[in-house]
Amino acid sequence: MDTLAVILEAPERLALRALEMKPVDVSDVVVEIAFSGISTGTEKLLWTGRMPPFPGLGYPLVPGYESVGRIVDAGAEARGRIDDWVFVPGANCYTDARGLFGGTAKRVIVPSARAIPIPEHLGESGVLCALAATALHAIKSGFDRREALPDLIIGHGVLGRLIARLTLALGGTAPTVWEINSTRRSGAAGYNVIDPADDDRRDYHAIYDASGAAGLVDDLVMRLAKGGEIVLAGFYSERVSFAFPAAFMKEAHFRVAAEWQPGDLAETRALIASDRLDLTGLVTNRRPAGEAHDAYPQAFSDPDCLKMVLDWSEC
Repeated sequence: MDTLAVILEAPERLALRALEMKPVDVSDVVVEIAFSGISTGTEKLLWTGRMPPFPGLGYPLVPGYESVGRIVDAGAEARGRIDDWVFVPGANCYTDARGLFGGTAKRVIVPSARAIPIPEHLGESGVLCALAATALHAIKSGFDRREALPDLIIGHGVLGRLIARLTLALGGTAPTVWEINSTRRSGAAGYNVIDPADDDRRDYHAIYDASGAAGLVDDLVMRLAKGGEIVLAGFYSERVSFAFPAAFMKEAHFRVAAEWQPGDLAETRALIASDRLDLTGLVTNRRPAGEAHDAYPQAFSDPDCLKMVLDWSEC
């Protein structure tokens, strides 16, 4: 079986071509993809060639871990799932390209457990399920600390917005969000987005960085209350370091938030189903998958583009 897939042949060299897929195992499902999201974090690093050493990294590769679609076929043990609408957090089903992360294709083969049911009415917004679960994981992994819910978030991209929305959904006080790009300060719902130059607070208890900018840590330490916590929720291509004396004086805590776990996605789906978490307004750009050559550079360079989605319906 073949599929049409986006291939990164090398940094900044993209192709859209057919790939042969591995055989369907008895517990696999075949998913016809409707929409794929483009990540401006890890996928941007793959695009630019700045991704740090990572298991499975190498070119050519199929990117993508934010796809939604319908199960159209399955192995003998999973045929009861045919017609399910699912979220696919990547695939590794290609014979002549690496599946890192493998979800940006017209059709993918994955183990049944990796095809996660989501409400079909979410449409293209369903691609945000992984990022929302990542934001929830960043918060919930620190719930053993009193100050786990953020009172300051750095960056008002999609991840920063999801962390802010989840803070409110979990009953927290409206956080402050810093954003240096004036065009991205709009779209807040129940919280304030400001230029960091306009903020003189130095008593934040939980600062969540969603920017991925490694050079901010010293500035963030100076904004902490004594004993406060900095959560590194982005993905950093450069070494993260800080000056010890200031962190010592603040008795600062640091926490790294990794990728979501199955329980995070299940809780995210429950928050969406109960209308406590709203995903509207986060997908700002959509292009046919046949225009992937133009969609990727736009997703990474256009400040007005929060989330780019590829539509596979015409391929």
